Parts: sequence; C-alpha cells; structure tokens
Amino acid sequence: MSTTGHSPHSNDPRDNLGDYVLGKDGRPIVDRYGRPVRRREASAKQPERPRGEYEPRRTPHQQRQEQQRQAAREQTRVVPQQEARPRPRQQMPSPATQQRPVQQRVRAQQRQVQHSPHVYDAYHDEPAVDVPMHVESGGRSQVSRRSRRRRKAKAPGCFAILATLLVLTLVGGLLLDARMSRIQAMPADRVANTSGTNWLLVGSDSRTGLTENDVERLGTGGDIGSTRTDTVMLLHIPRSGKATLVSLPRDSYVEIPGYGYDKLNAAFAYGGAPLLVNTVEQATGLRVHRYAEIGMGGLANVVDAVGGVEICVAEPIDDPLANINLQPGCQNMDGATGLGYVRTRATAQGDLDRVARQREFLGALMSKVMSPGVLLNPFRLIPLAWTVPSMFVVNQGDHIWNLARIPLAMRGGLETETIPLGGFMDTEVGNVVLWDEAAAAELFNSLR
Repeated sequence: MSTTGHSPHSNDPRDNLGDYVLGKDGRPIVDRYGRPVRRREASAKQPERPRGEYEPRRTPHQQRQEQQRQAAREQTRVVPQQEARPRPRQQMPSPATQQRPVQQRVRAQQRQVQHSPHVYDAYHDEPAVDVPMHVESGGRSQVSRRSRRRRKAKAPGCFAILATLLVLTLVGGLLLDARMSRIQAMPADRVANTSGTNWLLVGSDSRTGLTENDVERLGTGGDIGSTRTDTVMLLHIPRSGKATLVSLPRDSYVEIPGYGYDKLNAAFAYGGAPLLVNTVEQATGLRVHRYAEIGMGGLANVVDAVGGVEICVAEPIDDPLANINLQPGCQNMDGATGLGYVRTRATAQGDLDRVARQREFLGALMSKVMSPGVLLNPFRLIPLAWTVPSMFVVNQGDHIWNLARIPLAMRGGLETETIPLGGFMDTEVGNVVLWDEAAAAELFNSLR
C-alpha cells in the first residue's frame, strides 16, 4: 500500500474537500481544537447567497428563534378572499384633507379594513394594529350605531321627565296663586312713575279668622276688625344693586287726601288700602307698584311654618299686652313670640323701637325662608308654600311669583332706613311723629 494514497474509508479532510470550509491555500480551516470546520447546509427557505458574500454566523438557538418567528408569521397571516396586498406608502395629506373632520377620516380608515380584522404593516408583513370591531357593509361600526340608538332612546325619556316637572310646577304655581286674596289696592289718583319696583308692605292688626285659642295664644285681644295698621314699610327693589326697606312710623303726621292731616294709620281706617297707598305716594313722591298685606295670625303661621326665627334681643322686654317676657340674648322665636316681639312698644322709644324691631324681624324671616334648611326640606317647604299664599292680601294684578321677588331681593343684601324724624308733637289727633322734611326729601329722591 502506498503511503501517499488515500483509502476510500479514510477520515482525512482532503478526501471530501467540498464538505469543509477551505482557506486561501486550498486546505480546510480548523477550529481552535484543530478540527476542520464543516460547511453548513443551506436552508431550503433561504436564498443561497453568492459565493464570497459575507454571511454572519448564527447559533443553533438563533436559528430556532428564526424558525419559530417564520412559523408564527405563516399562522397569523389571514387572507379571507384574496392574497393580501401590502399597503402603499402613506402620503402626506393635502391641506384640504387635513381640514376634514376627524370623524370622517376615521370612517374612511374603517372602510379600508372592513374585509380584514387586522391592519398589516406594509414593510414587515406583520399585524401592526388590531381593530377589534364589527364592520358593516356601509363601513360604520355597529357599536357606534347602537350607542346612537341608545342616546335617541334616552332623549324622549329625559324630555318626558322635564316636561312632567314643568307641568307640575306650573299647575302647583297656579294652585298656590289661586289661594291668595286680592283687593283693588291702587287708587285712581296716582303719582308719576318712578324707577325700580316699590312694594307697600302692610301689617294689619286684624284678628279675622282667629279662634279663641289663637287669640289667647297670640295675645291679640278682642276682634276689632282690619281697620288699623301696626306696620307700614316701603320696599324699594332697584333694577340693580341692593334693595332698600324704609319704615314709615304709623303715627307719622301726614296729609291724608280728603281728610287733612292725621296719623298715617288713620288713612287705612278711613279708606282701606287704596287711601293708604294714595297717602304714601303723596307723602314720599314714590309710585307704589305692588301691595301686600298680612294679618296677625298670618305672620305667626308663616313663622311657625319655617320652624321659628332666631332673633338677638338687646334688652329685656316684659309686655303682658303682647304676651311676651323676653330676656337679652339670641333665641329662636316661634310664631306667637315673634308676633309679640314686633307688636310691643314696651321699650324706651316706643314706636321708634318697634319699627326697628319690625325691620330686623322681617329680614331674619326672609333669610330663614331662603335658607337651605327650608328650601331643601320638604317638611318645611311644602307647609310654607301652602300657608303663605292664604295669609296675604295683594292687589288685583299681583301674583305668587311677584310675591316671591321679596325674599329673593332681600337675599342679595338689604339696606334699612327709618324716615328721618324732626321730633314729636301733641295735636288734636294725639301725639304724632314729625318728619325732617329736608332729610326725608333727600332719602326719597335717592329712591326715584
């Protein structure tokens, strides 16, 4: 056997040189252990690279990952009717397209993908964005259509509720308005119109409608009719700004048309509300636009309906005629106590102190009426709404919604005034209160 020959069963690399990687000298390249490096078989799924082109070496782990990714791409590819085509490169939208509403552009994109549940990446041939929606032939989402149908179904229901509340409010307002007593309070002879809205608020000493128990509880004495006024106030509500409440002492010495000079409350005794309104207009130069009168029992019932009114008493008041015995300090007054508080003259300045207490009490009562504890409490609001209309006497053209402006105006702030006084004088009609003519004229001019 020749020493230079090679056996067919020899393991010499030179026997099958095509199976090994050869170097420049034509001999097989060996690794660091001196073993020849075999060539790798080209994958059937990978194109054969030209000879001499660089091919990076990959580990068996990398090869398995590549094969798994390739298999996943084949399984996730969905072509429902025809071979999926990659999307062309998206061009920049023109200015006109950019101005289209966003909703129209979204619908256009939905139409492009209506035949496929996925949007494919044009360069990597992989799902880029999942669109988990059911698209109809018109290109609109069933979900959006159902949402619109639900909104349309809810709209009639909300409208029906609002319409029902509006009808109930209207019917309730008309029912309460019908409970008010009305008289012709405005005289035929009127002064010229002045700015804002002027209310003449009258508290009469009428006992009409009171039972014997009410008379004893309220300390009002016998029934002497409704021919006197314990309280006369002028409420000026401007177009803007705070309202002004002016007290007119009942013993004010004024000229009563057709009767000469007398006490102010005598006008009510001579001719009722029309003569009283005419007298106030002539004395102040202000036009009275609306009229409201409440009796003794009415005031007490309103106070009880709101749960009492908190008043801070400045000095002790003991008046058996008014059925009160009050100590200094803040306290919650019920209807009977509150009525006695605004009627009594058992203090140092008599009637002047009383008009100040009347303004204080009226302001506290209106604040209580507009408080959340009353407006948000049906056990307070319903009895109040049912009681108040029947307690007031108003002019023929006045309504419950006009009366509601009084607490609303007072809620925004209230300026209180008393007619500037010039002293007292004994006359043929008794001791009267004189006005300071110059200061009173200045006050009334500020309200015109």
